[in-house]
Amino acid sequence: MEKRQQMKDALQLCIDRRKDELHSLSRDIWSRPELAGNETHAHDRLVRYFSQDQTWTVESHYKLPTAFRACWGPVGGGEGEPGLNVGFMCEYDALPGIGHACGHNLIAEITVLGTPAEEDIGGKIDLIKAGAFADIDLVFMAHPAQQDASCLPCVALDEVLVKYHGKASHASAYPWEGVNALDAAVLAYNNLSALRQQLKPEWRLHGIIKHGGVKPNIIPAYTELEFYLRTPLVKDLCDLKAKAEACFRAAAVATGCQVEIIYPAHAYYNILPNATLANLYESNGKALGIQFPEKAANFSGSTDFGNVSFIVPGIHPFFYICTDAVNHTEEYTEAAGAEKAQLFTLRTAKALAMTAVDVVCCPVLLRQVREDFSLAKLKQEK
Repeated sequence: MEKRQQMKDALQLCIDRRKDELHSLSRDIWSRPELAGNETHAHDRLVRYFSQDQTWTVESHYKLPTAFRACWGPVGGGEGEPGLNVGFMCEYDALPGIGHACGHNLIAEITVLGTPAEEDIGGKIDLIKAGAFADIDLVFMAHPAQQDASCLPCVALDEVLVKYHGKASHASAYPWEGVNALDAAVLAYNNLSALRQQLKPEWRLHGIIKHGGVKPNIIPAYTELEFYLRTPLVKDLCDLKAKAEACFRAAAVATGCQVEIIYPAHAYYNILPNATLANLYESNGKALGIQFPEKAANFSGSTDFGNVSFIVPGIHPFFYICTDAVNHTEEYTEAAGAEKAQLFTLRTAKALAMTAVDVVCCPVLLRQVREDFSLAKLKQEK
């Protein structure tokens, strides 16, 4: 126990010594926002950061064009399991129009496995399929939010793209010659609005009409909608998808349009909880001054970390960055780039590192983490 605490103290000092360069790294990524799959500057900047220290083995463009891997070893205090591989992940993609409104520039500070495209494509899922997690035993990451929490109930997500094909015609002179694809889109939107009354309270569906026509005097021959479907458990997504698809197809039948229903990205799973890791993180966080509310706020966001949590035991806490703004807003973009956000980010980095030390150096805790992981997976299947 004493040696474990010494390691924790050393990690805190190491993070404190590097706070200025970590702040510079975060600010650099924040000032050059890049969309999912195109994070070339963030990738290169992070690779350079790890490469400057010869104790790291760095692989750029690791399995994906903008992913990377940086390995350091050996890890452990002499009493832990030999060969244990602990992974820390980061995200660094931005949102269209508003940049780093999710604070991904902050979590680039605490990771060694760069995972791109969380906001859109699901880079972690591509990395899973490419075998990037095959040799990792535990995974850690954290994400900026409105409060400090060891765990929030992130939900499963599927994105659906719906395209209606009709027939153009002059809207005033020959309307009977047209097949109105905008009518189909509007009917579908209203169908889903009516469906919400019959959904379970925790289910969510929300979307936009991405393309609604060209000019008012032309009956639209093509329209396009994009919707997100969310359920607390990934096993419930199929039921919600079936209900939504019935709404989309009914609109096509009613208007005489042809419909395409496309799922362009990976489905995101809900995060599997791990009570042992959560308790350890809260204990370490409290020692650093983090205040955890008695009851976590309601949250129905989604992340591709959920898919990782189904194959590797891990934890995905959230941390407050001293702002009343909410994620995915311009105000949160500003808060994520502010200097005061660094204090909270580095404190979270310390808590994560200390939690990793606990598990790496104590076989009993490691066994409990793995038992929690197996139990959580069994519960998901019932």
